[in-house]
Amino acid sequence: MKQRNLFNKVALQAVIAAAIVTNVSAQIADSRPQQGDMAVGMHLVTGVGDHYINAGAGGLFRYNALAQLRGEGSFTYFLKKDDITLWDVSIIAHYLLPVSGSVTVYPLAGASILGNSKGRGTGDVFSASYAAINLGAGVDFSLTDDFFFNVEAKYKITDYWNRLLFSAGVIYRF
Repeated sequence: MKQRNLFNKVALQAVIAAAIVTNVSAQIADSRPQQGDMAVGMHLVTGVGDHYINAGAGGLFRYNALAQLRGEGSFTYFLKKDDITLWDVSIIAHYLLPVSGSVTVYPLAGASILGNSKGRGTGDVFSASYAAINLGAGVDFSLTDDFFFNVEAKYKITDYWNRLLFSAGVIYRF
């Protein structure tokens, strides 16, 4: 009789453990990138380069062409500093490497158009734009199945000047 009760307890615990593992596995699979996923987000950015540091903010749109390949379009406006205004429009590819159910790392590469203007608004304004190449990496941390915290570092290379950008933001997947 004792052996039967022990067997029943062990069997019940095994069934409960299997149900928990199945449920957790399903939740992990839900937060991993899937083909067709789309997302929007906002980010805060600090730009460093050529002895010039400034801060900006912007938005982005993401689309997963494949489970491990995502495209991102973004716009960032940098706050005016020393009478210089900067903006950045980028199209970037991410190669997604899920580390766990809640963390995905990715190398990135892409292209940008950087713009700047300098002047006090008195008619002596100088403005220019530059093509850039982006190289870097980022990490997405899932907060829920649809909300993510993101950090990223990317290096922008142009003929005229180079910049290192650090960003942090929130992403909503739909």
